[in-house]
Amino acid sequence: MSFIRKWALRFDQIFENFALMAMCLMTVIVTVQVFTRKVFNFVFFWSEEMTLLLLIWFAFMGIAIGFRERLHLAMDSVKTRFPKRVQHWLDKVVYATVFAFGLYLIVYGWDFTQLMHSNRLAATQWPLSVQYAVMPISGIMICIYSVLQLLGVKTERHTDLDDEEEHA
Repeated sequence: MSFIRKWALRFDQIFENFALMAMCLMTVIVTVQVFTRKVFNFVFFWSEEMTLLLLIWFAFMGIAIGFRERLHLAMDSVKTRFPKRVQHWLDKVVYATVFAFGLYLIVYGWDFTQLMHSNRLAATQWPLSVQYAVMPISGIMICIYSVLQLLGVKTERHTDLDDEEEHA
């Protein structure tokens, strides 16, 4: 079991680092694009397309990471009015709903990715499916996180912000 946990944490770390790298790369590209446009009156032909591609990937991966950290919208003000036993089952309903959303992204995201594969991005000439491949990938991660949460496994990795708020 320790081997599976290590492998899962490593894969999760790669997933999160890729999302962070996409955000950083997007920031660099936009900064360079603005600088070259204002100073040299020149724009790289691929910069806008790459920025959009990275934004889409970062957004979908951020959705999955948000589910991992339990940052999704929840009706805590309503849930806290119920007894602990009911709250427990409401949490299970939320996890099952999140799992269903992940399945939706996997199934329809994969179909859409395949449908768009024959089309090309204008600047890079990459298949348009590159833009949409993140949907089933994020769906898989969302399903994994929701199953772990459904089984009672704590998936939050970044709890230091909560600790700082409690001590303030």
